[in-house]
Amino acid sequence: MGTTLSYPGVYIEELTSGLHTITGVATSIAAFIGWAPQGPVDEAVMVESFTEYQALFGSFVSGVYLAYAVNQFFTNGGQQAYIVRLVATAADTPSATTQSATASATGSGMSLWASNPGAWGNALMVTLTTQPSPNQTRFSLLVQKSNGTTSGSPPPTTLESYANLSFSPTDPQYVVAVIEGDSNYITFTQPGTTTPTAPTGTPTVGTTVIDFSTLNTGVDGDILTPGGTTAPQDFELALLSATGGVGYNLLSEVPIFNLLCVPGETDAPTISTLQGFCNTERAFLIVDAPQLATVSTFQSPSLGGPYGTSTAGNELLTGQYVSNSAYYFPWINAPDPLFGNRPALFPPCGFVAGIYASTDASRGVWKAPAGINASLSGELGLQYNLTDGQNGLLNPVAINCLRQFRVYGDVVWGARTLAGNDQMGSQWKYIPIRRLALYIESSLYDGTQWVVFEPNDETLWGQIRLNVGTFMQGLFLQGAFAGSSPQQAYFVKCDADNNPASSVALGVVNILVGFAPLDPAEFVVIQIQQIISQ
Repeated sequence: MGTTLSYPGVYIEELTSGLHTITGVATSIAAFIGWAPQGPVDEAVMVESFTEYQALFGSFVSGVYLAYAVNQFFTNGGQQAYIVRLVATAADTPSATTQSATASATGSGMSLWASNPGAWGNALMVTLTTQPSPNQTRFSLLVQKSNGTTSGSPPPTTLESYANLSFSPTDPQYVVAVIEGDSNYITFTQPGTTTPTAPTGTPTVGTTVIDFSTLNTGVDGDILTPGGTTAPQDFELALLSATGGVGYNLLSEVPIFNLLCVPGETDAPTISTLQGFCNTERAFLIVDAPQLATVSTFQSPSLGGPYGTSTAGNELLTGQYVSNSAYYFPWINAPDPLFGNRPALFPPCGFVAGIYASTDASRGVWKAPAGINASLSGELGLQYNLTDGQNGLLNPVAINCLRQFRVYGDVVWGARTLAGNDQMGSQWKYIPIRRLALYIESSLYDGTQWVVFEPNDETLWGQIRLNVGTFMQGLFLQGAFAGSSPQQAYFVKCDADNNPASSVALGVVNILVGFAPLDPAEFVVIQIQQIISQ
């Protein structure tokens, strides 16, 4: 709407350029799912270091790969990861699982619970200290973790400290509001309920200790591991639970994640479900080979692709969404801090996810996360040192190998998706091409929200071509596409040809974006011949 012209003179108007900058989304935010001794179970939690992971979810547990994989991810270049904690719950009733329980304690007119299930809560202590006069109606609250009750045990570890609290619900420092909003360890809300239990009375003058261990109600329940034998399929039941707010469904609530790892999971139907979920979320699944798999297990006459199951591998991993995943073999030897850093075998997904992240940061998502620069950190060797001949048997069927080279160490030596079997002839054969497409899709999805409800005509189509074209040109200049000119590398079409009157009448805007994929150099052929001397 123009300026109202009322007096003779010069008027200044600022006009919009029609430019809506499209910013590329993150490419290497990982998500890890598994059992942990503590931590939230009703949300996916972002951590940015292994130290932060340990503070929220505990440390290493023998036979459980989650903490190890997260540590390996950060060691190899990862920066951000979402953690989904699985526990044995009532949702697992089809099997004979032991349900996890939450520690609780009562004292000084308060009923408190640990913030999440597990025996970890039994070590909590809450200390209330009345503040000196004239503020004796207020108190401080200290959350500590006991390190033992025997003589010579280390003093308790302080976890959280709060001051100037009140029992008055109308006070801004009301203890319930402060703890519910800020504490990572305790809560006034009893499990299974949604309303905090209000305290009664006032704190005792002096020091009052509320010791969770006196009730000893927190239990870990069954330790869930992929394909476990003590409680068969309980891990998969918790992982794939159809109940909202648990399992992999929690990742639907985060803004974005790009890489999904379920360390040690090799069950083919479970992997197929996760592939479909990744397709919906525009993410990429990193699949571990079974620990007992060998090169010979992939020599079946029916060999057509990687195998699943936790034993040796007898079920093909095929399906509609295999292009959103990649398969890695073999497992990796790494030091185990629980056993004096002696070597132990670990699934490769944590290491590989870190390589993805470091490659994205240094080269871009269009660079294959493989090669001599994709060397593994924090490992001692590979389960098997594969030969060129063995690698040559596995690579055509989309099994990405980890190899040892004398000069470069242990590296990722494969860049195919699970759709990369030579017999499939898929357009999504290579990991960098598939991940680049996912990156473009997510970036354009976020960057074109402004288009909705705009007048659907040539003016809008021109703005779309300008903004999407600017984004694609930026990728071209970074070397993301094949072709020596923009015309060869990409195109953006949004005009009357693909937006006829019938589509406009339905409120539809059609935008066609194409790009020339930059295939990785998978085979290098050097030809040498003699020349005849004259």
